[in-house]
Amino acid sequence: MKKVMLGLVALTGLSAGLFAFTAAENSGIKGTVVPAEGASQVWAIAGTDTLKSAVSAGAFEFSNIKAGNYKVVVDAVEPLKDVQFDVSVPENKVVNVGEIKLAQ
Repeated sequence: MKKVMLGLVALTGLSAGLFAFTAAENSGIKGTVVPAEGASQVWAIAGTDTLKSAVSAGAFEFSNIKAGNYKVVVDAVEPLKDVQFDVSVPENKVVNVGEIKLAQ
C-alpha cells in the first residue's frame, strides 16, 4: 500500500511540474503590417535572444515565447522604412500590437 501511495504522490508531482513548465510559455506577440507586402519578416529581440517570424498576407506572430520585454523590428522592403518599438509580454498572454503602418 505504501508503494502505491508513494507512486501516486510521485505521479501527481510530475504531472503538476509538467503542466507548470508548459503553461509558462503560452505568451506571444502578434500583429499586422500595412501594406501587407511591405515586409517579409519581423524580429523580436530580448537580451541575447533573437526570434524571427515570417510575414504572411501582412500578419505575423511569435508563439510560445518567454514573458519579458522585447524590441520588435519590422524589416521593411525598400523604399519603405523599418519600424522598431518595444513591447512588454506578460506570462500566458498574447499581446496584439495591432496594425503597423510602414512609411517611405
